[in-house]
Amino acid sequence: MITIEAYTEAVRDHLKKHSECLIDEIKKTLQFPFDEKVELVDFTAFVQPYELSITMFSMERSGNEVFPEEGSGLFAGSCEVLEDAEYYCVPDEDRDEFEAFSEQNSEALSKIETEEVTAWFASCWNEAGGSRTRLPAYFSFHDCDPCFDLHKGKWISDGDKWYS
Repeated sequence: MITIEAYTEAVRDHLKKHSECLIDEIKKTLQFPFDEKVELVDFTAFVQPYELSITMFSMERSGNEVFPEEGSGLFAGSCEVLEDAEYYCVPDEDRDEFEAFSEQNSEALSKIETEEVTAWFASCWNEAGGSRTRLPAYFSFHDCDPCFDLHKGKWISDGDKWYS
């Protein structure tokens, strides 16, 4: 029988499998010589059913992405820090039961995914030394309003990210 608790634990376990890779990639981004026009970094999760990718975007406070100037040797633009990472797996023999469970609990499962993925990313960010970076840094889900301020460890509105 599938339960909320079992689902939460399974998501945590699947995410942990990707921690080392994510920490290594975050460490790489912390070494980038950022263009002076970069005012913040925005890590955005792109979620598909039971899989996610995370891209870091270099941004201006106005909400525009900063793009690299040819030959400058400075970083601007974006880079993928995690590609197609599975965060849940439905065994074939449980597919029908899980679909029914998912339909009945879709709001709860979405909340669990948001909370677990964010906590996991923030933990990896901190382990990689992200708190030492001078640039404001945020984590969010593509096309969702709230974002997580990685330095302050709290949720803020997306608008506050651009104007704080």
